[in-house]
Amino acid sequence: MRFNTIKADGINVFYREAGPEDAPVLLLLHGFPSSSHMFRNLIPLLATKYRVIAPDLPGFGFTEVPAERNYQYSFDSLAATMEAFVQALKLEKYALYVFDYGAPTGFRLAAAHPERVTALISQNGNTYLEGLSEEGWAPMRKHWADPSAENEQVMRSFLTYDATKWQYTHGVANPEQVAPEAYALDALLMTRPGNKDIQIALFYDYRNNLALYPVFQKFFRDTQVPTLAIWGKHDPFFIPPGAEAYRRDNPNAVVKLLDTGHFALETHVDEIAAEIHTLLEKAL
Repeated sequence: MRFNTIKADGINVFYREAGPEDAPVLLLLHGFPSSSHMFRNLIPLLATKYRVIAPDLPGFGFTEVPAERNYQYSFDSLAATMEAFVQALKLEKYALYVFDYGAPTGFRLAAAHPERVTALISQNGNTYLEGLSEEGWAPMRKHWADPSAENEQVMRSFLTYDATKWQYTHGVANPEQVAPEAYALDALLMTRPGNKDIQIALFYDYRNNLALYPVFQKFFRDTQVPTLAIWGKHDPFFIPPGAEAYRRDNPNAVVKLLDTGHFALETHVDEIAAEIHTLLEKAL
Protein backbone atom coordinates (compact mmCIF):
# COMPACT_ATOMS: atom_id res chain seq x y z
CA MET A 1 0.00 0.00 0.00
CA ARG A 2 1.18 3.51 -0.80
CA PHE A 3 0.42 6.62 1.28
CA ASN A 4 0.36 9.85 -0.69
CA THR A 5 -0.73 13.47 -0.58
CA ILE A 6 -1.77 15.58 -3.56
CA LYS A 7 -2.83 19.20 -3.87
CA ALA A 8 -6.43 19.50 -5.04
CA ASP A 9 -8.86 22.39 -4.60
CA GLY A 10 -6.21 24.20 -2.55
CA ILE A 11 -6.16 21.30 -0.07
CA ASN A 12 -3.51 18.68 0.73
CA VAL A 13 -5.56 15.53 0.17
CA PHE A 14 -4.13 12.42 1.82
CA TYR A 15 -4.95 9.11 0.15
CA ARG A 16 -4.13 5.42 0.29
CA GLU A 17 -3.43 3.57 -2.93
CA ALA A 18 -2.62 0.01 -3.87
CA GLY A 19 -2.70 -2.23 -6.92
CA PRO A 20 -1.31 -1.97 -10.47
CA GLU A 21 -1.35 1.58 -11.85
CA ASP A 22 -2.75 0.36 -15.18
CA ALA A 23 -5.61 -1.65 -13.62
CA PRO A 24 -9.27 -0.53 -13.52
CA VAL A 25 -9.78 2.05 -10.78
CA LEU A 26 -11.89 1.59 -7.66
CA LEU A 27 -12.48 4.82 -5.71
CA LEU A 28 -13.39 4.37 -2.03
CA LEU A 29 -15.12 7.22 -0.14
CA HIS A 30 -15.36 6.93 3.64
CA GLY A 31 -17.91 8.34 6.06
CA PHE A 32 -18.29 9.92 9.50
CA PRO A 33 -16.39 9.89 11.78
CA SER A 34 -13.77 7.83 9.99
CA SER A 35 -11.22 8.22 7.20
CA SER A 36 -9.55 6.03 4.59
CA HIS A 37 -8.26 4.05 7.58
CA MET A 38 -11.62 2.23 7.58
CA PHE A 39 -10.53 0.55 4.32
CA ARG A 40 -7.20 -0.70 5.66
CA ASN A 41 -8.27 -4.37 5.54
CA LEU A 42 -10.34 -4.13 2.36
CA ILE A 43 -7.76 -2.49 0.11
CA PRO A 44 -5.31 -5.45 0.00
CA LEU A 45 -8.17 -7.82 -0.90
CA LEU A 46 -9.14 -5.68 -3.90
CA ALA A 47 -5.69 -4.53 -5.02
CA THR A 48 -4.93 -7.96 -6.49
CA LYS A 49 -6.95 -6.92 -9.58
CA TYR A 50 -7.71 -3.23 -9.25
CA ARG A 51 -6.04 0.12 -8.65
CA VAL A 52 -7.67 1.05 -5.35
CA ILE A 53 -7.66 4.69 -4.23
CA ALA A 54 -9.07 5.91 -0.90
CA PRO A 55 -8.82 9.62 -0.03
CA ASP A 56 -9.51 11.33 3.30
CA LEU A 57 -12.30 13.89 2.99
CA PRO A 58 -11.58 17.45 4.23
CA GLY A 59 -12.08 17.54 7.99
CA PHE A 60 -11.18 13.87 8.37
CA GLY A 61 -8.13 11.67 8.62
CA PHE A 62 -4.83 13.16 7.46
CA THR A 63 -6.08 15.54 4.78
CA GLU A 64 -4.90 19.07 5.62
CA VAL A 65 -6.94 22.19 4.87
CA PRO A 66 -4.80 25.37 5.07
CA ALA A 67 -6.39 28.08 7.23
CA GLU A 68 -6.00 30.62 4.45
CA ARG A 69 -8.18 28.43 2.21
CA ASN A 70 -11.18 29.59 4.33
CA TYR A 71 -12.89 26.31 3.51
CA GLN A 72 -16.66 26.19 3.91
CA TYR A 73 -17.59 22.75 5.21
CA SER A 74 -20.59 21.44 3.31
CA PHE A 75 -21.29 18.38 1.20
CA ASP A 76 -21.16 20.51 -1.92
CA SER A 77 -17.64 21.51 -0.87
CA LEU A 78 -16.59 17.93 -0.12
CA ALA A 79 -17.81 16.89 -3.56
CA ALA A 80 -16.00 19.80 -5.23
CA THR A 81 -12.77 18.78 -3.51
CA MET A 82 -13.21 15.16 -4.56
CA GLU A 83 -13.88 16.31 -8.12
CA ALA A 84 -10.59 18.23 -8.03
CA PHE A 85 -8.90 15.16 -6.53
CA VAL A 86 -10.19 12.93 -9.34
CA GLN A 87 -8.96 15.44 -11.92
CA ALA A 88 -5.56 15.79 -10.21
CA LEU A 89 -5.08 12.02 -10.48
CA LYS A 90 -6.48 12.02 -14.04
CA LEU A 91 -9.07 9.34 -13.23
CA GLU A 92 -11.27 9.07 -16.31
CA LYS A 93 -13.29 6.06 -15.16
CA TYR A 94 -13.77 4.37 -11.82
CA ALA A 95 -15.96 2.01 -9.87
CA LEU A 96 -17.30 3.87 -6.85
CA TYR A 97 -17.55 2.51 -3.28
CA VAL A 98 -19.49 4.80 -0.96
CA PHE A 99 -20.18 4.59 2.77
CA ASP A 100 -22.13 6.99 5.00
CA TYR A 101 -20.90 10.55 4.17
CA GLY A 102 -19.17 9.10 1.13
CA ALA A 103 -22.60 8.46 -0.44
CA PRO A 104 -23.88 12.05 -0.78
CA THR A 105 -20.35 13.11 -1.68
CA GLY A 106 -19.77 10.42 -4.29
CA PHE A 107 -23.26 10.59 -5.76
CA ARG A 108 -22.77 14.29 -6.49
CA LEU A 109 -19.76 13.28 -8.59
CA ALA A 110 -21.67 10.44 -10.22
CA ALA A 111 -24.69 12.57 -11.13
CA ALA A 112 -22.44 15.26 -12.61
CA HIS A 113 -20.28 12.78 -14.59
CA PRO A 114 -22.21 9.53 -15.07
CA GLU A 115 -19.93 8.52 -17.92
CA ARG A 116 -17.09 7.97 -15.44
CA VAL A 117 -18.82 5.45 -13.18
CA THR A 118 -18.29 1.82 -14.19
CA ALA A 119 -19.90 0.21 -11.12
CA LEU A 120 -21.32 1.19 -7.77
CA ILE A 121 -20.90 -0.36 -4.33
CA SER A 122 -22.98 1.21 -1.56
CA GLN A 123 -22.09 -0.06 1.90
CA ASN A 124 -24.56 1.56 4.28
CA GLY A 125 -24.53 4.52 1.91
CA ASN A 126 -28.06 5.88 1.95
CA THR A 127 -29.91 7.80 -0.72
CA TYR A 128 -33.57 6.98 0.04
CA LEU A 129 -35.80 8.53 2.70
CA GLU A 130 -36.97 5.11 3.88
CA GLY A 131 -33.37 4.28 4.70
CA LEU A 132 -33.24 6.86 7.50
CA SER A 133 -34.24 5.44 10.88
CA GLU A 134 -36.68 7.62 12.81
CA GLU A 135 -34.96 7.16 16.14
CA GLY A 136 -31.39 7.51 14.87
CA TRP A 137 -32.10 10.73 12.99
CA ALA A 138 -34.45 12.40 15.49
CA PRO A 139 -31.75 14.56 17.18
CA MET A 140 -30.36 15.73 13.85
CA ARG A 141 -33.81 16.53 12.43
CA LYS A 142 -34.51 18.55 15.57
CA HIS A 143 -31.25 20.44 15.02
CA TRP A 144 -32.16 21.09 11.37
CA ALA A 145 -35.51 22.53 12.40
CA ASP A 146 -34.01 24.67 15.16
CA PRO A 147 -30.21 25.17 15.16
CA SER A 148 -30.27 26.56 18.69
CA ALA A 149 -27.38 26.31 21.12
CA GLU A 150 -29.31 23.69 23.06
CA ASN A 151 -29.90 21.46 20.03
CA GLU A 152 -26.34 21.96 18.85
CA GLN A 153 -25.09 20.78 22.23
CA VAL A 154 -27.06 17.56 21.79
CA MET A 155 -25.31 17.02 18.46
CA ARG A 156 -21.92 17.64 20.10
CA SER A 157 -22.61 14.62 22.31
CA PHE A 158 -22.08 12.49 19.17
CA LEU A 159 -18.48 13.74 18.97
CA THR A 160 -17.14 11.89 22.01
CA TYR A 161 -14.99 8.80 22.33
CA ASP A 162 -17.89 6.77 23.77
CA ALA A 163 -20.25 7.81 20.96
CA THR A 164 -17.66 6.90 18.33
CA LYS A 165 -16.99 3.52 19.92
CA TRP A 166 -20.76 2.89 20.05
CA GLN A 167 -21.07 3.52 16.31
CA TYR A 168 -18.48 0.82 15.68
CA THR A 169 -19.85 -1.77 18.10
CA HIS A 170 -23.63 -1.30 18.06
CA GLY A 171 -25.37 -4.20 16.37
CA VAL A 172 -22.20 -6.30 16.23
CA ALA A 173 -22.68 -9.85 17.51
CA ASN A 174 -19.10 -10.07 18.75
CA PRO A 175 -17.80 -6.55 19.54
CA GLU A 176 -14.37 -7.99 20.35
CA GLN A 177 -13.95 -8.38 16.56
CA VAL A 178 -13.79 -4.60 16.22
CA ALA A 179 -10.21 -3.32 16.38
CA PRO A 180 -10.01 -0.64 19.10
CA GLU A 181 -7.56 1.46 17.10
CA ALA A 182 -10.32 2.14 14.57
CA TYR A 183 -12.61 4.11 16.86
CA ALA A 184 -9.72 5.40 18.97
CA LEU A 185 -8.10 7.04 15.92
CA ASP A 186 -11.40 8.59 14.82
CA ALA A 187 -12.03 9.98 18.30
CA LEU A 188 -8.49 11.31 18.60
CA LEU A 189 -8.60 13.14 15.27
CA MET A 190 -11.87 14.81 16.24
CA THR A 191 -10.13 16.40 19.23
CA ARG A 192 -7.96 18.56 16.96
CA PRO A 193 -8.61 22.30 17.41
CA GLY A 194 -11.70 23.37 15.48
CA ASN A 195 -12.64 19.90 14.29
CA LYS A 196 -15.81 19.61 16.33
CA ASP A 197 -17.09 22.83 14.77
CA ILE A 198 -16.40 21.29 11.36
CA GLN A 199 -18.46 18.24 12.27
CA ILE A 200 -21.35 20.38 13.54
CA ALA A 201 -21.34 22.30 10.25
CA LEU A 202 -21.58 19.03 8.32
CA PHE A 203 -24.32 17.71 10.61
CA TYR A 204 -26.40 20.79 9.86
CA ASP A 205 -25.65 20.72 6.14
CA TYR A 206 -26.68 17.07 5.84
CA ARG A 207 -30.30 18.25 5.42
CA ASN A 208 -29.37 19.40 1.91
CA ASN A 209 -28.48 15.83 0.92
CA LEU A 210 -32.10 14.72 1.33
CA ALA A 211 -33.19 17.31 -1.23
CA LEU A 212 -30.79 15.73 -3.73
CA TYR A 213 -32.02 12.16 -3.30
CA PRO A 214 -34.22 12.43 -6.44
CA VAL A 215 -31.17 13.55 -8.45
CA PHE A 216 -29.14 10.58 -7.24
CA GLN A 217 -32.02 8.19 -7.92
CA LYS A 218 -32.32 9.55 -11.46
CA PHE A 219 -28.65 8.66 -11.96
CA PHE A 220 -29.45 5.07 -10.95
CA ARG A 221 -32.44 4.89 -13.32
CA ASP A 222 -30.72 6.51 -16.27
CA THR A 223 -27.47 4.56 -16.13
CA GLN A 224 -28.52 1.20 -14.64
CA VAL A 225 -24.90 1.00 -13.55
CA PRO A 226 -23.98 -2.40 -12.07
CA THR A 227 -24.74 -1.95 -8.37
CA LEU A 228 -24.13 -3.75 -5.10
CA ALA A 229 -25.94 -2.48 -1.99
CA ILE A 230 -24.34 -4.32 0.90
CA TRP A 231 -25.52 -3.36 4.36
CA GLY A 232 -24.90 -4.02 8.01
CA LYS A 233 -28.55 -4.67 8.83
CA HIS A 234 -28.27 -3.54 12.46
CA ASP A 235 -27.12 -0.04 11.51
CA PRO A 236 -28.94 2.37 13.88
CA PHE A 237 -28.91 5.19 11.31
CA PHE A 238 -29.26 3.66 7.84
CA ILE A 239 -31.74 0.81 7.96
CA PRO A 240 -32.25 -2.10 5.51
CA PRO A 241 -35.11 -0.50 3.52
CA GLY A 242 -32.51 1.95 2.24
CA ALA A 243 -30.57 -0.95 0.73
CA GLU A 244 -33.65 -2.63 -0.72
CA ALA A 245 -34.73 0.66 -2.34
CA TYR A 246 -31.84 0.53 -4.82
CA ARG A 247 -33.78 -2.16 -6.68
CA ARG A 248 -36.64 0.27 -7.26
CA ASP A 249 -34.51 2.40 -9.59
CA ASN A 250 -32.21 -0.36 -10.79
CA PRO A 251 -33.93 -3.78 -10.81
CA ASN A 252 -30.57 -5.43 -11.47
CA ALA A 253 -29.02 -4.09 -8.27
CA VAL A 254 -27.71 -6.81 -5.94
CA VAL A 255 -28.75 -6.34 -2.30
CA LYS A 256 -26.96 -8.15 0.54
CA LEU A 257 -27.75 -7.74 4.23
CA LEU A 258 -25.07 -8.68 6.75
CA ASP A 259 -25.48 -9.59 10.42
CA THR A 260 -23.54 -6.59 11.72
CA GLY A 261 -23.75 -2.85 12.33
CA HIS A 262 -22.77 0.44 10.68
CA PHE A 263 -19.06 -0.28 10.15
CA ALA A 264 -19.57 -3.60 8.41
CA LEU A 265 -15.97 -3.79 7.18
CA GLU A 266 -14.78 -4.31 10.75
CA THR A 267 -16.49 -7.70 10.95
CA HIS A 268 -17.33 -8.79 7.38
CA VAL A 269 -14.47 -7.57 5.21
CA ASP A 270 -13.96 -10.95 3.51
CA GLU A 271 -17.64 -11.26 2.54
CA ILE A 272 -17.77 -7.69 1.26
CA ALA A 273 -14.57 -8.11 -0.76
CA ALA A 274 -15.91 -11.32 -2.34
CA GLU A 275 -19.16 -9.61 -3.35
CA ILE A 276 -17.23 -6.69 -4.85
CA HIS A 277 -15.06 -9.04 -6.89
CA THR A 278 -18.17 -10.79 -8.20
CA LEU A 279 -19.77 -7.48 -9.18
CA LEU A 280 -16.68 -6.07 -10.88
CA GLU A 281 -15.88 -9.26 -12.78
CA LYS A 282 -19.28 -8.91 -14.46
CA ALA A 283 -19.16 -5.13 -14.84
CA LEU A 284 -15.64 -4.50 -16.12
